[in-house]
Amino acid sequence: MSHSPQIRIPATYMRGGTSKGVFFRRDDLPERARVAGPARDALLMRVIGSPDPYGKHTDGMGGATSSTSKCVIVSPASVPDHDVDYLYGQVSIDTAFVDWSGNCGNLSTAVGPFAIAAGLIDPARLPRDGVFPVRVWQANIGKTIVVHVPIADGQVQETGDFELDGVTFPAAEIVLEFLDPADEGEDGGALFPTGNVVDTLDVSGVGRLQATMINAGIPTVFVDAAAIGYTGSELQEAINGDAQALARFEAIRAHGAVRMGLIADVADAATRQHTPKVAFVAPAETYVASSGRLVAAEAIDLRVRALSMGKLHHAMMGTAAVAIATAASVPGTLVNQAAGGGARNAVRFGHPSGTLQVGAEAVQADGRWQVTKAVMSRSARILMEGAVRVPGDAF
Repeated sequence: MSHSPQIRIPATYMRGGTSKGVFFRRDDLPERARVAGPARDALLMRVIGSPDPYGKHTDGMGGATSSTSKCVIVSPASVPDHDVDYLYGQVSIDTAFVDWSGNCGNLSTAVGPFAIAAGLIDPARLPRDGVFPVRVWQANIGKTIVVHVPIADGQVQETGDFELDGVTFPAAEIVLEFLDPADEGEDGGALFPTGNVVDTLDVSGVGRLQATMINAGIPTVFVDAAAIGYTGSELQEAINGDAQALARFEAIRAHGAVRMGLIADVADAATRQHTPKVAFVAPAETYVASSGRLVAAEAIDLRVRALSMGKLHHAMMGTAAVAIATAASVPGTLVNQAAGGGARNAVRFGHPSGTLQVGAEAVQADGRWQVTKAVMSRSARILMEGAVRVPGDAF
């Protein structure tokens, strides 16, 4: 019986924020997988264990959720004044598809520590103790992220007392700066692609619905929770087990994507699963998080729930948090209204796992809103390092 032996590829398994994924140095990949194309996609799908009709990822490194079906490729910087390039692939669970259309804000956190540990930054540049700002070029969307990595005794500090809701154990705090995070597109479009802070969508099976559509961190469609029959305190089980609800959210996402100019027709949404995100917002109220902890209304400015890859996220995507902070800072958006209105440069919101604070600097010039920077704190940790193995004929 003929067979293809497995090949060994150096890799690191990392948690970043509330996500985890398989990290590679580009030059460690087989040569035909170092460039965009079917070979690279096939390799990453086999690493993760997709497509898996059982939805378990038993035969791969994925965790069968949108938060754990991710791959990252890091390489020397191709852009001046940066340390590394970071390319992110969101691997579909049950279909043969890798989405390269956006970034993962959570795994952005881990890129800095990985770059240092993988030898992509000259050790002579690192302080003995302190914080080292790794300047990352996010190659999917062409943006700069500065990852402020704590250094102790000449090594990346991974342990600490910083607690992040959605992550079980404390770790060292890593501050992320997303510089000029708005995705302006090829036509130099605005932060708000329609030119409005609130639009009306006519969604099949849902009806007419107000929405704020924004390109910051990641393209996101925000709707009001009450307008679609929710309170804003829902946890995963209230949404993810309801096929009709998921179909309605996908319809909202698809119609929003068309209005944002991301796709030409709602039928094209299946080819762009990672973006845009869809989220629903509500004013602050006390609720019980998935951990059983009570989140008091006075501890937050609003509640937000977001879907990723067709399912309600267990916490909040880092890039969506950038969108939330940016939208909250602009008067009149649905996010700003839910937070109580007025001007603000930071917001603390409640999500299914707890709370998160994120800041954004948005200004209006010549009648057009712009965002210069968004800042948040996350953490990251190496879980395992060594090599993954895949059948040699898998790609």
